[in-house]
Amino acid sequence: MTSREQTAPVVARPVRASGTPIDPEGVGHARDRLPSAEDAARLSSLLSIMADPVRLRILYALDVSEELCVGDLALALEVTEDQATYGLRLLRTAGLVIARKQGRVVYYRLAQDFPEPLREHCMRQLIELPRHAADQDD
Repeated sequence: MTSREQTAPVVARPVRASGTPIDPEGVGHARDRLPSAEDAARLSSLLSIMADPVRLRILYALDVSEELCVGDLALALEVTEDQATYGLRLLRTAGLVIARKQGRVVYYRLAQDFPEPLREHCMRQLIELPRHAADQDD
């Protein structure tokens, strides 16, 4: 026996015909409940827009303040007005934020149909996940 043969472990793998599921019921259950590829692409795009720290903080600021103009958002987030403006433009295009003009000032707020559970639960819980993981690693 060569040293290569001695160190190569034998791994048993399930043998199946191509396309035949090991758990047909599980595959059917998953398939019936999956979003369509188109819906998944839309959700992925939306989540990627929200994944930017400035844009996410804009959403938080508008959630707790109801309505802010660009300058006030920039001050609250400690970013430039250009960064706040760019973030708001993307969030408006995605339908997450709406604008209201009063004289020369434009005020921004979360869109009326912005999902309440996303604000109240998901965003806050998702921030805590990495914190808990870091605490467990220590």
